[in-house]
Amino acid sequence: MNKNKGILSIVGFTLTALGILSIVLSVVGVKFSFLSWIDAPGPLFGLVFKLILAIAGIVILYIAQSDFKGDEGID
Repeated sequence: MNKNKGILSIVGFTLTALGILSIVLSVVGVKFSFLSWIDAPGPLFGLVFKLILAIAGIVILYIAQSDFKGDEGID
């Protein structure tokens, strides 16, 4: 996991940034052209998908930055 830490961090940050930016831009009425397929089924589906995108990015960032080696338990 330690060797993929940088790649996972970049992927997580990108997903989080795209999710949050697309939500903010959709409030204004602007869309990313490469993410326009998300809003095709409906605006509610698009909002939920963008929220899931942002939350998944945060989870990936957390997992990438965590050190699981030190958790041995309390004696």
